[in-house]
Amino acid sequence: MRVELKRIENKINRQVTFSKRRNGLLKKAYELSVLCDAEVGLIVFSSRGKLFEFGSAGMTKTLERYQRSCFNPHDNSTVEHETQSWYQEVSKLKAKYESLQRTQRHLHGEDLGPLSVKELQNLEKQLEAALAQARQRKTQIMIEQMEELRRKERQLGDMNKQLKIKVSLELSSLEAEGQGLRALPCFWKF
Repeated sequence: MRVELKRIENKINRQVTFSKRRNGLLKKAYELSVLCDAEVGLIVFSSRGKLFEFGSAGMTKTLERYQRSCFNPHDNSTVEHETQSWYQEVSKLKAKYESLQRTQRHLHGEDLGPLSVKELQNLEKQLEAALAQARQRKTQIMIEQMEELRRKERQLGDMNKQLKIKVSLELSSLEAEGQGLRALPCFWKF
């Protein structure tokens, strides 16, 4: 359901609405200039003739640019040059993207038909180099894992020695008291 827009008859309500809407409009103009890196110019005259303005690059500069754009159609060469530059950049990026996709297909062993012998040899070298790097990394990880297992083995060996000492001390203590092995509690079960 749309609200019908019409002039607010109550003078006080109209002034309050004007102030709120004007501030919101100025805020939105500022946000547009910051978020989109746009050159924004906004001019508002109140019903009493009071001026309110916002110019992200300065109102004079923005008005001069506006006049050049509107009244000198031949001066649009800057805009046309920028547009052409963007099209060229997009074309370069698109070609690079397509080249990367083609290379990826080749590395997966797909679409090899159009490649020459030299290109296939280069591809083979790339794959061999990648395979060598993968094997080297795998070997490095395996060595690190073996070192970690050895460290854990030494740690468990040390714990085992400590437990043996503790058990022999307990046995010695029990024998000294004359209780023998019968009083030794069973610490482990099979």
